Amino acid sequence: MKNWIDQIDNTTGEFQKLFGTLKSEELNWRPSQDTWSIAQNIDHLMAINQTYFPALNELRSGSYKLPFLAKSGFIVSFLGKMILNGVSPDRKKKMKTFPIWEPTQDPIANGILERFSEHQHQLKREIEASADLIETKAIISSPANRNIVYRLETAFDIIVTHERRHLEQSKEVLTLLEKSTGRKTGN
Repeated sequence: MKNWIDQIDNTTGEFQKLFGTLKSEELNWRPSQDTWSIAQNIDHLMAINQTYFPALNELRSGSYKLPFLAKSGFIVSFLGKMILNGVSPDRKKKMKTFPIWEPTQDPIANGILERFSEHQHQLKREIEASADLIETKAIISSPANRNIVYRLETAFDIIVTHERRHLEQSKEVLTLLEKSTGRKTGN
């Protein structure tokens, strides 16, 4: 559990350090129509993470219903490893996100980094409140597709790994922004 909390803190700190001095228009800058801005990457992370919260509440209350596929340990393990590998920060393989997790195409309002920091605190609380579920090896469905099932601990691995992936993507956007404007942001 401490590993997830530490990773969340590190990722949050890096987002703040690297992008905290950028203006709203810089956070919303896109190098192309098919590349997300830094703000869109952050918006996307919050959108995904928040879709897990209702399922965690249902797991805690005992009202969570799993599909039949969750009865197969092989499928649970296989799907979890597949998704975890797919969100790797190395980004060798580009992935398209599910429509429910697409970031807004409109400029994102000021304060995205502050909202992200608050969101990360909530994410840590959700993880800490799930200790008993992790011990019982609880299984959860992906919020995007009920038939994609994996252990809750794998879900948390996916979340923190996915955050690193979008941190790396945001760093690439920052580099392109600096090249485009000819100025270093100072980070």
